[in-house]
Amino acid sequence: MLRSNPLTAPFFDYFQDAVERSVLFLDVLRCRGNDYVEQSNRTAPHVLTFDLELLVDGRTLPQPVNYGLVRIIPPADVTIDPNKRPFIVFDPRAGHGPGIGGMKHDSEIGVALRAGHPCYFVGFLPRPEPGQTIEDVCRAEAHFVQVIADRHRQADGKPVLIGNCQAGWQIMMMASMAPDLSGPILIAGTPLSYWAGVRGKYPMRYLGGLLGGTWLTWLLSDLGNGVFDGAWLVSNFESNNPANTFWKKGYNVYANVDTEAKRYLDFEKWWGSPVLLNAEEIQFIVDELFVGNKLTAGKIVTSNGERVDLHKIKSPIIVFCSFGDDITPPQQALDWILDLYDDVDGIIANGQTIIYSLHQSIGHLGIFVSGKVARKEHEEFAFNINMIDAMPPGLYELVLTDADESTPRPDLVEGKYIAKLKSRTLDDIRALGHNDAADQRRFETAARLSDVNQGLYRTGLQPIVKAVTTPASAEFQREMHPNRVAFRAFSDRNPVMAPVAAVAENIKANRHPVSEDNPFLAVERMASSWIVNNLEIFANARDAMMEATFLGLYGSPFLQAAVGLQAEHTDARRVRHDFAGAETRAELEADMARGGFLEASIRALLYVLRGGGADERQFNALEALRNSAPENERVPLSRLKDILRRQATLLRLDEREAVASIPKILPADPSRRARALTAIYEVISADGEPEPGEEKRFQDIRRLFEGPGSKKQAVPDRSPQQVA
Repeated sequence: MLRSNPLTAPFFDYFQDAVERSVLFLDVLRCRGNDYVEQSNRTAPHVLTFDLELLVDGRTLPQPVNYGLVRIIPPADVTIDPNKRPFIVFDPRAGHGPGIGGMKHDSEIGVALRAGHPCYFVGFLPRPEPGQTIEDVCRAEAHFVQVIADRHRQADGKPVLIGNCQAGWQIMMMASMAPDLSGPILIAGTPLSYWAGVRGKYPMRYLGGLLGGTWLTWLLSDLGNGVFDGAWLVSNFESNNPANTFWKKGYNVYANVDTEAKRYLDFEKWWGSPVLLNAEEIQFIVDELFVGNKLTAGKIVTSNGERVDLHKIKSPIIVFCSFGDDITPPQQALDWILDLYDDVDGIIANGQTIIYSLHQSIGHLGIFVSGKVARKEHEEFAFNINMIDAMPPGLYELVLTDADESTPRPDLVEGKYIAKLKSRTLDDIRALGHNDAADQRRFETAARLSDVNQGLYRTGLQPIVKAVTTPASAEFQREMHPNRVAFRAFSDRNPVMAPVAAVAENIKANRHPVSEDNPFLAVERMASSWIVNNLEIFANARDAMMEATFLGLYGSPFLQAAVGLQAEHTDARRVRHDFAGAETRAELEADMARGGFLEASIRALLYVLRGGGADERQFNALEALRNSAPENERVPLSRLKDILRRQATLLRLDEREAVASIPKILPADPSRRARALTAIYEVISADGEPEPGEEKRFQDIRRLFEGPGSKKQAVPDRSPQQVA
């Protein structure tokens, strides 16, 4: 009767739907718990959706580690080009299990495979090997890269390394220890300058100081019998966004339980499988990096006395970060460049190529999980990796624009977007916001106080904690971690959950979803918004209090003096690097008149473009010209890269002399000169009509190529295939 009454029917419709959603949501939690139990019982749990083949088990290395190298077996509909350089994806070991870089086909691995590149993956087991250190892992990863390089000697370039979050700084350390191994290095959502940020945002950087330093990490490791539980790292991430952790994530599944269950379960299968780290590993991370911020300062020294210096990396470095990332904001991803260099001239003198790409909104995990990001940014990285590898030293921003029917030369665009590398200066990085000298002193004070507190803990409390801790007590406290209990409690191990599966199946077979215009559904959504708003108000107030406390406490001149910082303290963190190199100016000038047809053409091309960055259409036009040459005359990509970099160096040294010397290395054959001139114009006009400055410089080059007294001819409009 009440059900058919138009006044009461909306309530009963909503009530039935709410009960059904509650049971279905409970069933989702049951499945999540079962996934957790299954993953916990596996020797090598992961969430990769691709078939794989184990190549190297890190446990068999001279210094065993719990890492492994696998080959990704391409899906049946994917064709791999053996001549293309391989991609290696390194997964982050930051509390969660492996597989995030390939948990779906629209992923870093998926887009690289579709671009025809062989793909490999470096993951890890849940438990570390006894005595394993971060340095051991870096050396193991260097071995993995060498194995892949040896397997692909015929490829057109060295392996591309992709490191997500924690894996990013780890491969940067590895690359500085073995700088000749790899090709381009892509670090996504990776913090390298750990104190960096702007006030009013990103409060996680204050956490170490507010906890009194890193002594708590030692305490948790000691309670774990020398092993740190990654579940604490997961809890730390979750505490950063209480609205999402305590309400939004769960409510989104409850509200859309008919469609969101699979996506939620796929993610939670990764998120809910925490791994373990040795005490020495986590202590290195917090002491040397998060609180100590020693990586960019060059203060990390390996066991054999070698300094880990990011200046040593000669492979192009691609930094992918986002304004929406509150775990690794752009400042923490990019300010290491400011830590290492005073200006772009220093980057160039050191021979480094640094490229960054800024997303406007995606969150931390979305940088390497989002299918939309994979289909845009990561796909464009894969399509344009040869252009990135060939860029002369400098600082560039990768900018993507939509390609449409009005795009000039669409045949030279591989994907849906046009990739452009635009020259930048350090002022562009500074404009994103950075610490002033006073804030740097505050973080330095926090780092020194951390050392004091750690010393007090290790002297007074650690012996007692170790004496009362046993392997059994360590395992018990890990199993009782709230994150693990929350997953396990809803699994089939709990007898209370026994009837849920059957009831849920019955509901799915006879579902009664409420209509979108139901007023009680509107009230539910309004209540949800109210809860989210209040949790966000709480988080904002908490973050403001954290910042004010940190700034006030560590800004105290008395505390700074107590830990040994002088009032007139100047930042001596930077390791001064000699950028002079081995070559003298005289040796470089001697190269002005050395070379041949290709060197002259590349020098002329770079002069016309004059440091304006690059457009993928220009590089693809150059590639088309290279590939159209007879095979016995074709220049390998590595050789082309060397020529591009060398000629760019000569132009920077003395542009006038470098340009004037071009006729000295040109062939005498007028027809070859004409073809080269046509090829140069083909490249500079690949992105549309040349700009006035480019056109003027091209006319300068035309006069050099045609020689004095030659009759000026129009540049023929020919395709790359016609220009031999």
